Amino acid sequence: MGSGGIDLSRNATNGVLFVGFNQDQSCFAVGFSDGFKIFNCNPFKETISRKLDCGIRYIEMLFRCNILALVGTQEDGKFPPNKVIIWDDQRRKDIGELSFRHEVKAVRLRRDKVVVILEFKVLVYKFSDLSPILEVDTVSNPKGICALCPSPNNTVLACPGSHRGHVRLELMEMHKTFNVQAHNSPLGCMALTLDGSRLATASERGTIIRVFDTLSGKQLQEVRRGASAAEISSLAFDHKCSLLSCSSVRGTVHVFTLVDAPSAPTSSENSSEERAGAAHQTNNCRSSLSFMGSMVTYFNSEWSFAKFRLPIGDGHTICSFASEKNSILVVTATGHLYMCEFKPEGPPGQECEATWSRSFLSSAERE
Repeated sequence: MGSGGIDLSRNATNGVLFVGFNQDQSCFAVGFSDGFKIFNCNPFKETISRKLDCGIRYIEMLFRCNILALVGTQEDGKFPPNKVIIWDDQRRKDIGELSFRHEVKAVRLRRDKVVVILEFKVLVYKFSDLSPILEVDTVSNPKGICALCPSPNNTVLACPGSHRGHVRLELMEMHKTFNVQAHNSPLGCMALTLDGSRLATASERGTIIRVFDTLSGKQLQEVRRGASAAEISSLAFDHKCSLLSCSSVRGTVHVFTLVDAPSAPTSSENSSEERAGAAHQTNNCRSSLSFMGSMVTYFNSEWSFAKFRLPIGDGHTICSFASEKNSILVVTATGHLYMCEFKPEGPPGQECEATWSRSFLSSAERE
């Protein structure tokens, strides 16, 4: 599962205010200065286009159904920045709303809960009647960083804690709360697996990504995006919980192999095949100076086994794993969708290739 969408309203390009995937990464939503659109990833197709009298700076889809959560830009209009509008697109009307004194930074949905992220609070509501369930105080969270597991069997919520670099993990069915010291710097991004068993975090520096077991709060792995600081735009696990991708504003997407990967729920007829496929993933890249790791931990770092470089100027991106085997999807703020392919048995540090790209501003093919 990915780390949500990106609010681009303060640096809008081509009228694009927001891009974000749905919970299973099969669709993505785009907020524009005059409405919003929904696109199917593969085959690439525009499925919904709505013109409104204001901009939409945050959209949270509920899988592939007609229910959306919308946050707008118009202070005195129907979609103000301090309200979450629950929108039924089939009926073309709002069916509920949540109002706040301060600007809404982000929203997360699952079939039974609505999570609203403000700069200093995370609030959880019942979806059925929008009654409050939980309120969490956080450190300053201007990017609205938060992750919510969509699995009906497991409600895991991850958000910034009360101290810089800390993550608060709420295991709601188990009535357990963990405080995890993930980084020394402020948090920059986070994502949960679909089943809620693993959490990935990055700090504002964006050099190190850490993976935690949510049941215990224990760190399982640390991987390195790069040596110099960069803002990480998104993190995403694959459906088998065996791979992790990250995209940064430097225009690169990295793919890492996860250790001790849990078995994701699969059907009985293909579970053995999928487990076998997960076991053959390429190892992450390591420095040729890894023998010095005991003296300089940098040299003992795990680096991505595959990387994709975006064309110059594509800026902020979100990434996810495609339904096609060994492929990732990248959506850019400039209005492009890329499908990129990697080779699990290829050499560590391999460069991915874009198999195709599309423009979702003109729906024209760009190859």
